[in-house]
This record gives sequence, structure tokens and C-alpha cells, in this order.
Amino acid sequence: MCPPTRNPRAELIVSVQKETAAGERRVGLVPDGVKVLCKAGLDVRVEAGAGQAAGFSDADYQEAGAEIRPDGAALRAEADVLVNVQVRVEALEGLRGDATVAGLMRPLDDPSLAAELARRGHTAFSLELMPRITRAQSMDVLSSQATVAGYRAVLLAADRLPRMFPMLVTAAGTISPSRVFVIGAGVAGLQAIATAKRLGAVVEAYDTRAAAAEQVESLGGRFVQLDLETGDSEDSGGYAKDQGEAFYERQRELMAEVAGRSDIVITTALVPGREAPKLITEEAVYGMKAGSVVVDLAAANGGNVAPSKPDEEVVVDGVLVLGPTNLPSDLPRNASEMFSKNVVTFLQHLVNEGELVLDLEDEITAGAMLAHGGEVKNAMVREKLEGGAA
Repeated sequence: MCPPTRNPRAELIVSVQKETAAGERRVGLVPDGVKVLCKAGLDVRVEAGAGQAAGFSDADYQEAGAEIRPDGAALRAEADVLVNVQVRVEALEGLRGDATVAGLMRPLDDPSLAAELARRGHTAFSLELMPRITRAQSMDVLSSQATVAGYRAVLLAADRLPRMFPMLVTAAGTISPSRVFVIGAGVAGLQAIATAKRLGAVVEAYDTRAAAAEQVESLGGRFVQLDLETGDSEDSGGYAKDQGEAFYERQRELMAEVAGRSDIVITTALVPGREAPKLITEEAVYGMKAGSVVVDLAAANGGNVAPSKPDEEVVVDGVLVLGPTNLPSDLPRNASEMFSKNVVTFLQHLVNEGELVLDLEDEITAGAMLAHGGEVKNAMVREKLEGGAA
């Protein structure tokens, strides 16, 4: 158990269980996070093997102060706070009604889990709903995992591209650099730009937000100026707004021109709670060189690229189109470390003197809260449920 602290009774039990989502290799808390929570007077319990896929052994957790539980059902029965990376209904069986759940829940894409959590009486914090404010930056799971996804997307494309990234001058002649086009200059897009540039590619990028141009150029990329009226293209949370079909139709025409001169295209454009905008048409893919690679990071939400399919490889006239939906899981150790840091910081925000304190007037607590007291608390998720979205 956690070593004695100011609160030796360690009344609040934080439990971490194995992930049940297919292919998920991350873990909700890493041993360093366990140490921090133990010092705060919490009792941390971890299901045996929970961190194995991410490179963390049961012995690592025990050394950090956690207690290992061989049985997931027993772990859930005693949990006050249950931490998962991806929360699934089947992973809630046996959890007390007054227990709190924290993790990724995709409530704006599938609100049915929110309804079930409320029905069971759980307090649930959907980490996707963390407000985009300065005080919550260290708790922003979406940003930390998008960083991993942007980096991994470039490596994935480089591995499948039948040519090298940098320009090389050799005795056999000069090899020209690969050209990479990144659509969307959010966290994932900016990391993709930085990674491709470090590998020696010529990088171009586009975003509907004019303010993104400075960020792109600071990383060594060239911002693609499209002759389009974007107007107010950013919402209060820092996400790109939906611009409407007429805008996207013209945008697709212009993007096809840039894609046609690129070896790699990486798309990252998402609007929360909406189907991803189609930015690269099948015709545009046909216009790319054979051997080119497209990585669509929006595939889970319908995709930015017309031919892409979630977690499948599609070949269109010699162009490889990839639709990975969980790239952070490809790099589970670092992704878990970042996720864990976000979660630990959030729990520190909620816990006072070893007890969970829910201040519903606090912007962070209320913003991330999905369910509480038998109700779905987030207005956007309630609207989707009432509209029959599931």
C-alpha cells in the first residue's frame, strides 16, 4: 500500500484497471503518477498486468506504492475513483454506484455511454471535455495525445513511402527531398510539421485559421494561402469551426492542387461532435503520384479523405491511404506517461486532504463533468441524447 502520509488512512481508493478496448496498449496511470498520488494520501490499486503493454511491470507499480490486485472485478468493487484510458461499459461491471470514473469517453460522438453512466449513478469525468483554458493546460489529455499522434503519423508515412525524406547529395547524384502537406495546424498538425521538418522534408501546411500561419512558419513549414474567405474560423475552445459545404467545396479544389505535388498528405481536421469535413476527394487522390502516402487522422469521425476507412489500408491508383484511429497506442510508454500526468494533475485539482471534493462552480470540474447525481451534466451531450443521437 501507499506509504503513510499526512492522511495515513488513505480513505480515497484510486483504481487502475486493464484496458478493454481492442488494441489499446496505454495505461491510465504510470508508476511515477502513483508516487504523486500516494504522497497526497491516496490509496492506489492497480490490476495485475495493467501496465505491461506500455512497458510498466507490476513490480514497478509496487515499488511506487501501489497495491496489485489480480482480479479486475475485485478492483472495481473497492474503487472510489476508477481510471481508464478508454472507458467501456463492460469495464464498469461491479463498480459501486457512488464511484467516480475518469477517462476518455467520446461523449460527443457516442453519447450512449454518458446515459449509461448517469443511469448507474456514477460521477463521470470525460477528459475530452476538459476546458481549453490556461489553468487546465496541464490536464489537457487531447493535446498530449494529439502530440503523440502527430509525431507517429509522420513516422508511419515515412515507413511506407518508397523514398527517403531529406535531400541528399551523393556520388550517385542528388536526391530531392520528399514533400509533405499537413492539413490542420492544431496540436497534431504542428507536431507532424515539426517531425517531418526534422526528417528533412519540404513541408507545407494549411489551416482555416489565419493565426496558424505564424506557428507553421516558426516550425520551418510554408503556410499554404488559399483564396478563401474564412471569416470567424475559430471557436471559443480554440477548435476550427465548421465552415459550411460551399466553403469546403472550393477548399477541396484548391487542396487537390497541393496534394498533387506532395509525396505525403497528413490530415488532422476535426470539429468536435461533428462528422469530419471531407477535404481530399477521391479525384484528388487519383491526382497524386503513385507511391504517395495519405494518413487520415480523422478516420474515426468519417475521415477528411474520401477513400479512407478506419484502421484500414486502401490503395487508390497506387496511392496508399491509411486511416489509423489510435496512433498514441503505437507509442504506449510515452503516451501513457503524458496521459498519466494529465490525470494526476486533474485528480490533484479534485482532491483536498485525501477526499474528493466536487466544486460544481469551478470551471474545470464542471467543464469535464459528464455525469453526476443520476444526470448527464454536459449540455451538448444532453442535446445529442434528446435528439436521438447515439
